[in-house]
Order: sequence, then structure tokens, then C-alpha cells
Amino acid sequence: MSKQDQTSSFLLRFTQKMFEDEKGEANVQWRGKITHVQGNEHKNFSELKDAIDFIQEKLSTLTLSSIESDVSEEEKEGILTKSMEIWKRLAKSYPKMMVQAIKDPKAQVAQFQEQLTSKAGEISDRLQLESYRPTNKSDLKELSDQVLQLTDIIGKLKKKVDKIDKKIGKS
Repeated sequence: MSKQDQTSSFLLRFTQKMFEDEKGEANVQWRGKITHVQGNEHKNFSELKDAIDFIQEKLSTLTLSSIESDVSEEEKEGILTKSMEIWKRLAKSYPKMMVQAIKDPKAQVAQFQEQLTSKAGEISDRLQLESYRPTNKSDLKELSDQVLQLTDIIGKLKKKVDKIDKKIGKS
């Protein structure tokens, strides 16, 4: 069996389509596109199950391609089954998780944080979601001004340290 690590990345894009049905009532439909990054293959979908099937197919192919040819079919099947265990658990919970993330992104981020910290310990400080806001031009200007002030202060401190070094050197 090959001992080489394999990586497979997927990019999901969702587009919301707003339309009127035959009765003139407003409707919405989410459509998606999933791309297998390494193979540059993609699939459009309107049902999340199609995206999940696409991922499973790519992961199965990757797993099977990493198994050496002298391995029996029974062993290949066992390796593939073990390889897919984590994916199967994710595939069961993923559709519900995606719908919840679309409905309430902040709650989903908080849930992910909770899962990460409970499973892997405190990985990083929690984001303060309530106070989060995107950076704007005035924030960048303020930060730039502060960096210039710090640069000036450091320059003045360096001059003072240089004077002290000269005095110490003369003694």
C-alpha cells in the first residue's frame, strides 16, 4: 500500500436566484457549483446531494489511486471503507449544517468554534462576533497614523539610547 499523503480540496459556490413562479409569487432557489481544485473539475447542482456525490466520487478515486496494484480487491474495499468513514459522518450532517449556516451565519460560526474548542482544546481566542465589522478606509487611516506615531517614538528612543551608549563609552 502507498504511504503517500493525499490532499483533495473542494470549492463550493452558492448563487441565489430570485424569480416569480407561474402565479406571480416571489420564489428563491439556491444553486451551486462545486469544483475539485486539484483536478479542476466541476459540477453545477441545485440539490446538495449532487455536490456530496461529486465529493465522494473524487475522494474514492483518490483513495483507490493511492493503493498499490498488488493489493487484493477485498483489501482495496476495506481501505476504501475506512477512508470514507469520516466523510460518511460529515455527509450525513452537512446538508443540515449548510441550511443552518445560510439562515444564521453567526450562530453557525459560534457552533463551529464550540466544536473546535471542545475537541481540540483552546486553539485560538474566540472571535468577538458581536463587535465584528469589516475594516473600512477610516480604520486603515487610523492604523496607518498609529504606525507613523510609533515609528516616530521609536526613532526618538533610539536617539536617547545612542546618547546613553556614548556617555557609557566615554566613562
